[in-house]
Amino acid sequence: MPLRRFSLGILCSTVFLLSACGPGYEWSHASSLNTVPAYQQFLSKYPNDPHAAAAHRRIAQLEDQKAWTRAQIASTIQGYEQYLRGEPSGSHAQAARDEILTRERAAAWQTVQANETPQSLQAFLDKYPSGPEADQARSRLTEIAGYRAEFGTARSQRLAERERDLLAKRFGKELRQVVVLKPDGKDRDFRITSVPMSEEAAGEACAPLQLEGRSCTVVQVTG
Repeated sequence: MPLRRFSLGILCSTVFLLSACGPGYEWSHASSLNTVPAYQQFLSKYPNDPHAAAAHRRIAQLEDQKAWTRAQIASTIQGYEQYLRGEPSGSHAQAARDEILTRERAAAWQTVQANETPQSLQAFLDKYPSGPEADQARSRLTEIAGYRAEFGTARSQRLAERERDLLAKRFGKELRQVVVLKPDGKDRDFRITSVPMSEEAAGEACAPLQLEGRSCTVVQVTG
């Protein structure tokens, strides 16, 4: 008989022990397991218990972490987008957006490298101004279009355009497009200059003018 009472006590079958194995006990048990099924089972029995809110919160946290783990395993744009669809306010939402941006930026950079021009590099930088690829893009842009051949200045736009036309006519085969830049606040003169190009190309543009004793300076593009 004592053994029977002991067994029933273990199973919480007496009125006294049933109270000991009520919501408090089952909440501790669910917390120790810390699984979605354990919390769901607790809520199915005690939906209005004071611990119900905590149970819902822990379920959400566990499901969020499970979704994030799946996204990390996939490690793709689609995987992180799927995480954001399921957990738009999840604790890893910003990290998911960062991962998507990193992969999109890397893919865009590969596209630029396949067809590298000053225009494609600048368009990339306009869209992705930061990140390791942006640093590479700025370096390449400086290399291929970071310089100008500056042919002189004029006090008025009319005089600058006249000189531009004379240069284009006289050295049209050797020079690339000659343009007039308006004063930028640092000076009051109009500048007659080439379009942006590499330092080597700017030097080559200056060469025929310098051979004739004309002024031509290779300058770095500042903005």
